[in-house]
Amino acid sequence: MAQASTSLTTRRSWLQRLQGWLRPAAPAAVAPTYSPRASVYGINGGQPYVGEIGIFCGNFAPVGWAFCDGSLLAISEYDTLYQLIGTTYGGDGQQTFALPDLRGRVPMHSGNGYTLSETGGVEQVTLTQQQIPSHSHFVPASTSPGTTASPSGAVPADGANGSAQYTQDTGSLVKQPAQNLPVVGGSQPHENMQPFLVVNYIISLYGIFPSFN
Repeated sequence: MAQASTSLTTRRSWLQRLQGWLRPAAPAAVAPTYSPRASVYGINGGQPYVGEIGIFCGNFAPVGWAFCDGSLLAISEYDTLYQLIGTTYGGDGQQTFALPDLRGRVPMHSGNGYTLSETGGVEQVTLTQQQIPSHSHFVPASTSPGTTASPSGAVPADGANGSAQYTQDTGSLVKQPAQNLPVVGGSQPHENMQPFLVVNYIISLYGIFPSFN
């Protein structure tokens, strides 16, 4: 009985050692490799789409990204991005193509009559006469004879009485003709911009090529 117990203990010890020998070793640490293509990360941490546009608060474009400033790029160097956007935003289509230019611009989704890469709007605008609400200017005068030489608190009178050319009688007022009303205004443009905060728009030069739905 004692021999059987000893034999069982020996077998257990041998099996434990065998399990230790067969246990897989921890994988060796692999040093990360860095390249412009491999180190491009999207907004959520994964690789972005080629041509994906994001907002960046820094004063530089991260590796693998470029500012959306209308720059011309060589087709031979960024052929994948060129396949996606072509000369939609500029370039000769032979040697170069252009990035979207969002400097001083607000992006808008295409549709409702607006096409991709279309631009519009102005930073300043001058109102025309047709854009001003209809209104009239009224300068009153009286049909009563003049009673005072001072225009203070009075209106032009119908008939002068010596130096009295004005009257305080407002019971019989009439409108002055249009030629008595001087033109005012400077026809200067006014600012036409919404409240804004300046940040940088960046576009991914590398990443996943998007598939069509």
